[in-house]
Amino acid sequence: MSQQLPPYRGDQGVGAPAGVRPGPPTGRPPGPHGPYAGFQGEPLNVTPRRALRRSVLWGVSITLFALTGLFMSFLVTESTGVTAALLGLLTASTALGIVVPVLLWVDRLEAEPARIMWFAFLWGALVSTAGALILNELGMAFFAGLELDPVFTGAVLVAPVVEEVLKCLGVLVIFLVARREFNGVVDGIVYAGMVAVGFAFIENIIYLGGAFNELGTPGLVGLFVLRCLVSPFAHPMFTACFGIALGLIAYRRRWSYAFVPALGLLAAVFLHFLWNFAALSSLDGFLLVYVLVQVPLFVGFVLVLVVSRRQERRMLREHLTGYGLNGWFTPAEVAMLISPRERRRARAWARGVGGSRAEQAMEAFQDESSELAIARHHLERGDEDPVWRHREQALLHTVQARRALFAPPLRTPLPYAAGQHIHPAPHKL
Repeated sequence: MSQQLPPYRGDQGVGAPAGVRPGPPTGRPPGPHGPYAGFQGEPLNVTPRRALRRSVLWGVSITLFALTGLFMSFLVTESTGVTAALLGLLTASTALGIVVPVLLWVDRLEAEPARIMWFAFLWGALVSTAGALILNELGMAFFAGLELDPVFTGAVLVAPVVEEVLKCLGVLVIFLVARREFNGVVDGIVYAGMVAVGFAFIENIIYLGGAFNELGTPGLVGLFVLRCLVSPFAHPMFTACFGIALGLIAYRRRWSYAFVPALGLLAAVFLHFLWNFAALSSLDGFLLVYVLVQVPLFVGFVLVLVVSRRQERRMLREHLTGYGLNGWFTPAEVAMLISPRERRRARAWARGVGGSRAEQAMEAFQDESSELAIARHHLERGDEDPVWRHREQALLHTVQARRALFAPPLRTPLPYAAGQHIHPAPHKL
């Protein structure tokens, strides 16, 4: 029978292992002139090559998004008109208000960097949609030359392949370029969901604006109910198949596992094909596919989210407990860090005792503690990337500096060497 950990109270500066002598945390806390000045999750590396590579990546991304943004703005307003485009924009935003909060809720324990989340959204909204519009038109023209119905073949044969490949390409870019921020299935679902919701947002604007031009307000409202209220998770669920596949190999980045994301892409294309085929069939056929496929798929999607979050929480508990046994965290802090509810209570407590500065320190303490557990997870899985060892050491010091802004310092922690794994001693009840 395990011992129940007390809820975090913020004023508890006790709980380090017995026999550890009192004193300040080991090592120098980070400061503006210290070795971890400007720390954002890993030690500074200001080598010219790294700085140049980062500048090139930012420059390419900004240029790509700017060009595709101008292209899409011109295309949407030309095809639907300004009034219809604005109406489509307003109504399509409803789906954002449904899906994005769900993705952020899933990502509570180990929040992804805002810059990568924005990259994912903009890739889906601009790059994927621009590419899809061009390639879909080419595909429809090709099948029209074969004297096949271009509308049906375009929606059923071309669009699922083109759109899912372009969306999944954005997730793959994150997986390869921001590899240290892609740490499992939950991350894959969140990044894939953000790419897909960006794509669906622009697609909804185009379709809703076109429905208003052709059928007026009734057409706009009808399509709004179908796309934004009945099926807002359609695109995210399709692309999430690829995100889940990448998450499964996040710690096995070898060519021998390339078949896993390939299967994820095939699953995304097949589900998209099935959805489009049902949408072009009769109303009875669409309802049948919706009830027998879409609803069970959504239930399965939720179950995958629940299981993945439990695994993530178990990982955090295991590694933060190991740090706690070495004096870096109190038992109350470990209990707080693995519970979203206790995290909220801790932030509220910090705001009450120290104002906004203490609340910000508490939030940073929580986020960096999660990053610390992830770094330890990589080390214990044998990840040879040296950044994880450096990141662990940096984070061990930054969490101490964050804590000093809202709670008394802990007793002197023990060193926690890379590769060390400590199992808790059994409790005597």
